[in-house]
Amino acid sequence: MATRIRLQRHGRKGYAFYQVVVSDSRAPRDGKFIERIGSYNPNTNPATIDLNFERALHWLQVGALPTDTARMVLSREGVCLKKHLLEGVKKGAFDEAAAETKFQEWLQKKKMALQDIKNKEREAAKATSKKLFEAENEINIAKATELAKKKAQIAFSAAKKVAEEEAAVAAAEAAEAAEIAEAVEITEAVEITEAVEISAEVSPAEEE
Repeated sequence: MATRIRLQRHGRKGYAFYQVVVSDSRAPRDGKFIERIGSYNPNTNPATIDLNFERALHWLQVGALPTDTARMVLSREGVCLKKHLLEGVKKGAFDEAAAETKFQEWLQKKKMALQDIKNKEREAAKATSKKLFEAENEINIAKATELAKKKAQIAFSAAKKVAEEEAAVAAAEAAEAAEIAEAVEITEAVEITEAVEISAEVSPAEEE
């Protein structure tokens, strides 16, 4: 029986994730499997891989053939490298201690590379957040400026209306005062005229 290490698709449309399984090569991709040895989620950055390292290594050592995508997952987790190093130990190229040292050095470099990716992702998210904040702040300033202009126009219109009302009241009071003054002048003129007429009538009588 030819055994394959492959990815079994799960998830919804547009958001797929995969189970890493060992199955018969004749079985359907998403059908029955022998053992599930991990999961692979490409929707994160970097992609999230949860793998049973020992079981994956075991199946490689007993001849299971990974698909291209599964090989990428195994290589990223160091399973293929570990298998290669163990084969070197069997051939006498180096001992197990040297093989483990080489594997740990690779593992450390891999962790540093992943950390760099995460740091860059974090910095990019911060930069994006900062740009959004600055853009929103500019919009708020523009809105505040426009609101201040509207308030100033309303205040100016209100002050103008008050000034016009006060001017109208003052004009009405002035007109009323002018009418009173004119009436007083007319009354005084009439009184003077009547006094003169009375004086004229009295004067001939006194002469007799």
